[in-house]
Amino acid sequence: MRLSRLFQNTRYFQSAAATSTTVNAAEIAHFSRLSSSWWDERGELAMLHRMNPVRMRYIREKLLESASEDQGEDARREMESRREVLTGMDVLDVGCGGGLLSESLARLGAHTLGIDASESNIGIASTHAAIDPQLSSSGKSLEYRHTCAEQLVKEPKLFDVVCSMEVIEHVDNPSAFLSACAQLVKPGGHLFLSTIARTPLSYFLTIVAAEHILREVAVGTHTFSKYIDPSELISFFQNYRPSPSSPSTPTNLGDIDSGVPPRPWITRTYAHGLPTRLEAEVRGIVYIPWTGEWKLMPRSSTPWGAAQCNYLFWVRRPMDS
Repeated sequence: MRLSRLFQNTRYFQSAAATSTTVNAAEIAHFSRLSSSWWDERGELAMLHRMNPVRMRYIREKLLESASEDQGEDARREMESRREVLTGMDVLDVGCGGGLLSESLARLGAHTLGIDASESNIGIASTHAAIDPQLSSSGKSLEYRHTCAEQLVKEPKLFDVVCSMEVIEHVDNPSAFLSACAQLVKPGGHLFLSTIARTPLSYFLTIVAAEHILREVAVGTHTFSKYIDPSELISFFQNYRPSPSSPSTPTNLGDIDSGVPPRPWITRTYAHGLPTRLEAEVRGIVYIPWTGEWKLMPRSSTPWGAAQCNYLFWVRRPMDS
C-alpha cells in the first residue's frame, strides 16, 4: 500500500501508533544476520560507513543554522567554536543498528540513546562502544537499549534531536513509525530522517545495480514498494498533529485548553511543493563511484532531481505543538 494512502486519515494512524507495532520480523531477521558485519568497513555494510560522515555533516549544519535563526550569529559562532557541538543535547538514534551514527553523535558531545528492534545489533553496538576509551569514559554519554520507538513513547523523556537513518523503508507501518518518532521530539527539537525515494532511478541504483550487479549490499536488503517519496514525508507533517493524550503534547497551552489543535509541523510549501527552509528540508545525497564517497547535494538542486534516490529529510517541531 502506498504511503500517500496511509496519510488519508492521519488521526487514525496517530492512535494506531500507540497500539500496533511497526517492526517487521523478516527485516529484523535480515539485519540481525548482518550484525557481525556492522563494523567491517569493507563488508556488506560498507555503504553505510561511507554515508555516515555526510549524515553527520548535515545534522551539524542544520543545528548550527537553527542556532543562528533562534539566537543570532554570535550563538552560532559560539556553538561552532566548540569541538563537541552537541554538548548538552539529548539525542535519540532510532534503528541504530551497530551504532555507526550513535557513536558519532556521542563524540560530538550528545547524551545519546541508541535503540534497535534487533537484540543482536544492540549487542554488537554495546560491545564496540565498550572497547573505545573515548566512549566508555565517564565524560561521554552513550547508552543502547533493545526496544522500538513506539515503546519508548510510553516513557516521559523527550529529545532535542531524534534521528532515524535508513530505517523507515524497512518498517511495516510508516505513518505509525513517523508518529512515534515525532512524539519523542521536544518542542523546538529536530527530527532527521534518511531514506530512499520511490522512483525508477532508485530501483535501478539500489536494487538492480547495488544488490544484483555490483553486490555492494546483500540481495533482499531493499523492497521497492516500501520506499518513501519526499512529497509523502512533507504531506505527513503538513497534516500531523499529536493527539491531546500524547505524552509529548504540552498541557499548558491555551490553544489546546480551548480545543484548538496544535499547528502542524509544516504550515506551507512553495515552488515544487517544497517546505520553507525554517520548517523542513529535503536534501539529496549521491554516491560518487569513482571516489567511493557520498556527496551532500546543494539545497538548490533538490527541485531538479537531486532527491530522486537517496535523500535526507529534516523537520522541526514547533514550540507550540
